[in-house]
Amino acid sequence: MSEKIRFHLDESASNAIAQGLRRRGVDITTTPEQGMIGASDEEQIAFALPQKRVIFTRDDDFLRLHQAGMTHAGIAYCHPNSRSIGEIINTLTLIWEWVDPEDMFGNIEFI
Repeated sequence: MSEKIRFHLDESASNAIAQGLRRRGVDITTTPEQGMIGASDEEQIAFALPQKRVIFTRDDDFLRLHQAGMTHAGIAYCHPNSRSIGEIINTLTLIWEWVDPEDMFGNIEFI
C-alpha cells in the first residue's frame, strides 16, 4: 500500500473523533475547521473529492447521494447513536491501516 486514506469529518462527527484520529497519525480535515458549517452535503463531497478524502458521517443524506450516483472518494457511515466514540475511532483507524484509498473510491463502509 503506497498511500493512506485521508478523511474528512462532516459536522455530525464529534471533535473527540477528530482528536482521537489525529493522535493516531491519521490525516483528517473537519467541517468546522474548513469553515464549512452549514455547507450542503454536495459541497462537502465537492470539497473532499479532489483531495481524495473519505467522508466520515452519521448523516443519512450521504447514503442517498451515493444511491443517486454522485461521485465521491468514499463514505464511512455510522448510524447515529449506534457506536461509541472509541468504537468509531478504532474502526476508522482500522480502515486507515488496511484499506487502500482506491478501494474506497465510490464505495460506502458501514461502521
